[in-house]
Amino acid sequence: MSRIGLATITIPAGINVDVKDNIVTVKGSKAELKQEIKEGFDVKIEGSEINITRPSDHKNDRALHGLYRSLINNMIVGLDKGFTKELELVGVGYRASNQGQKLDLSLGFSHNIVLELPAEVQLETVSEKGKNPIIKLTSYDKQLLGMIAAKIRSFRKPEPYKGKGVKFVGEQLRRKAGKSA
Repeated sequence: MSRIGLATITIPAGINVDVKDNIVTVKGSKAELKQEIKEGFDVKIEGSEINITRPSDHKNDRALHGLYRSLINNMIVGLDKGFTKELELVGVGYRASNQGQKLDLSLGFSHNIVLELPAEVQLETVSEKGKNPIIKLTSYDKQLLGMIAAKIRSFRKPEPYKGKGVKFVGEQLRRKAGKSA
């Protein structure tokens, strides 16, 4: 039984949720998000709570039950509070700067990497002397934010010997011992 799917979702003030033709629409002050739901799943809005019921106890339906609950909850939390991800550039000469929505990364390659970010994601770069540069990404869409953060990290993943590369702030890396003489 899906314990996540059985949990109710509370709707905070200022957020409107609507269900029409298997599409859940969540409207907030920032934007509007939509999520399509498989036929058979029932989304009931009772006052300021949402309950999701599944059509059967089939394995696939049980898996989707928790997924849909999490996706709807993420839309509501994102429009209410928002999500933030921070990436840290570890390495000598690694730099990050931005002009508006363009992120300019210097990661030790022969050229800089320039990435144009969508308008839904706010970008901020912090460079303090003596500290690693940090990229702060903020958005109301958790899926889009995670995809962009993973794309930036994929340009130079942290290597296991010195830990150089792009990593999430607070991420624990598995380190390997170097050559033993």
